[in-house]
Amino acid sequence: MAGQRKRSGDSPGHITRSGLEDIALGAPILAAGGGSDPHLGRLMAKNAIERAGNVPVISLESVPDDALVIASASMGAPTVRVEKIPSGEEAVRAFRALEESLGEEAYATYSIEAGGMNSTIPICTAARVGIPLIDADGMGRAFPEIQMVSPNLYGFPATPMALADEKGNVLLIQESCSNRWAERIARTATIQMGGSAMIALYPLRGRDAKRSLIPGSIGLVRRIGRRLREAWASNRDPIDAILRATRGSQVFRGTISDVDRKTQDGFARGVVRFTGTDQSKGTRLSIHFQNENLVAESDGEVVASVPDLIAVLDAETGTPFTTERLRFGSRAVVISIACHRKWRTQKGLEVVGPGYFGYPFTYRPSGKARD
Repeated sequence: MAGQRKRSGDSPGHITRSGLEDIALGAPILAAGGGSDPHLGRLMAKNAIERAGNVPVISLESVPDDALVIASASMGAPTVRVEKIPSGEEAVRAFRALEESLGEEAYATYSIEAGGMNSTIPICTAARVGIPLIDADGMGRAFPEIQMVSPNLYGFPATPMALADEKGNVLLIQESCSNRWAERIARTATIQMGGSAMIALYPLRGRDAKRSLIPGSIGLVRRIGRRLREAWASNRDPIDAILRATRGSQVFRGTISDVDRKTQDGFARGVVRFTGTDQSKGTRLSIHFQNENLVAESDGEVVASVPDLIAVLDAETGTPFTTERLRFGSRAVVISIACHRKWRTQKGLEVVGPGYFGYPFTYRPSGKARD
């Protein structure tokens, strides 16, 4: 493909079409209900791989200290994106606009969040541009806002940042006074772009990426997907396979009794309610979400909350429900997965803890934090 750039480096492998399938299966579990439907990102990445070849995956530690790396992602409400499907070219336009602003080509790209569509968007960008994908991300899960990433905890700016839409609009945010302001400005622009856009942001030097990113995320997502696929093939319990792969715990089993969901301020917001079955019979559960699942309450008691992950899985297949796919009557299992240790620090909880989202309770960890 014309204009591609190839990099060398210590590579833990390549993303092939089969590996992409595993990533698309595992990503929505770490997305905690958000991140949009990974099926769309999978189709974009599959097309890019078919045209340009397999995508090399390099370890975080192998990135040269002075090399420039840039995150490639999507922004907007998942409920909008299922109707306004991107082609992948928008992500490339945003990426190249940011490179042009910086006056330098990127050595590699990385995932801003290891969940949903944003785990596959950078695969598409890497294939189209001709650069490697770093086996790392900025969250170890999915969160709804730009400042909710580990580079922000280390003081690295989201800007300069580029946005592009399917109409051909490209916007550069050269500088913002804070990453939270970058979120506000970019969210407003995304709404004007029709509720979703592709973005390139958090340009980092290799040395800073090594300090701030969460290593091994792409490998973890691929491993979770592989375990789920193998469980299906051998008629084993898919819920158990996911719990083993993530070191998670089951917190509820039941049927969706009500979904209150709306698109507001560029987010999918709402509450999903469950009526318990089996070992949860006689109890009720509600999950509050803002793109991602934030807090799970059972009979008035908080059983899991951000920054830990809350995933809603199909009781039969283990396939996770994204918040835009929740439906009345679906039989589900709710699980909790411990977050990365970076989020359990004082700074991490200030950025993504229950208090930031307006919940008046103290965070209680769920399980041992991931490294």
